[in-house]
Amino acid sequence: MTVSNIKEVVSERLGERYFEIEHDSGLKMIVYPKENYASSYVIFGTRYGSIDTAFRLNDDREFTCVPEGIAHFLEHKLFESEEIDAFDRYSKTGANANAYTSFDRTCYLFSCTGKLKENLEILLDFVTHPYFTEQTVQKEQGIIGQEIKMTQDDPNWALLFSVLQAMYKYHPVQIEIAGTVESISHITADLLYKCYNTFYNLENMVFCAVGNVDVDTVLEVADRILVRKDKVRIERKFFEEPDGVNKAYVESEMAVTAPLFALGFKENIRTPERTTRELILSQCIIELLSGKTSKLYNELLGDGLINSNFSSEYLFGYGYSSLIFSGESEKYDEVAKRIKAEIDRLSREGIAADDFERVRRMQYGRLIMSFNDIDDIANGVVASYFAGESIFEDAEVLSSITLDEINDRLRSSVHTDCCSLSVIKPKGE
Repeated sequence: MTVSNIKEVVSERLGERYFEIEHDSGLKMIVYPKENYASSYVIFGTRYGSIDTAFRLNDDREFTCVPEGIAHFLEHKLFESEEIDAFDRYSKTGANANAYTSFDRTCYLFSCTGKLKENLEILLDFVTHPYFTEQTVQKEQGIIGQEIKMTQDDPNWALLFSVLQAMYKYHPVQIEIAGTVESISHITADLLYKCYNTFYNLENMVFCAVGNVDVDTVLEVADRILVRKDKVRIERKFFEEPDGVNKAYVESEMAVTAPLFALGFKENIRTPERTTRELILSQCIIELLSGKTSKLYNELLGDGLINSNFSSEYLFGYGYSSLIFSGESEKYDEVAKRIKAEIDRLSREGIAADDFERVRRMQYGRLIMSFNDIDDIANGVVASYFAGESIFEDAEVLSSITLDEINDRLRSSVHTDCCSLSVIKPKGE
């Protein structure tokens, strides 16, 4: 066995535990056994997403700029090899395999109820052995180009990027994850290898296996396949944004039956990272403002201004942070007015202690329930690791946040004069 360190991490509060392995290859590996679970869920992820359009290595003087959508393109291409596609290999083991690229990371995953060792071999092998040629890249450009055109017909997807483009002037979070047909036409095999060698360095990655798993099985496969390479120091570009939003209002037309709206509140930040505490406080603020037990939500619903499609989220990552409310409404301007009025009221009067405690307990309950789902655990481990913390940190924060903290967070991060409204109207309206 070639690992340098194995540490058991225990949460007395949650009654949960996992094993953290500093593998000799440089890869951080998390093995999270769950008793009485028949299935296994495994993720192999890299801190590399669609916003990584500019980066600098080691002692480079200048940033390297790459085409928009290249992280997603690379995810697609990595499943191929000179001999056999990874999906074809998985079909022989019965595993359910997939991958995804987000703003901040790319992850490859599978779930299975048997043949864990064989599936681990496939995952670790194809992710660490890229194969790109100009011919296969050109073929993929056509395939992904069709995918991009299909997503452009999805009103909810278009709405999200419309409000992001309204809020952000420079940050690449406004760029669609798959890029554009034009941008991916500039991707070459050499560029793919450059991005792969930069971001798929094992020290920039994390592995997590949850469920019916054990340390010995994982290490037996990892020791055979993973090889240490020279460490790469990556500097991701921090795109400084001006105070305020790019545009306060944007609208477009699509084939929808009723107007869709997204109201985004951009947080003006000066440092690229948000802490777990800031994240949880903002998630509680979203719930307090517009959760289904909130005063605002029930008033909007009772007045017929929104329907069950109404939703809200806290969207954050490297260099961006925003609260987004979206839904379907003929009176979207009135909905936006009411949301802003409620934010101003709570900022002025403060959040009530009873409401804060109700939401804090609700969020804690949801967190506890998430530890029954091996998919949630694995994805939570990856997100926590890339944030530099343990998945158990959320419980500690939720148990200790105070009313003063959440009021301070609301007043400092959510401002009604720093928001954008995006509307998609039915064609011809």
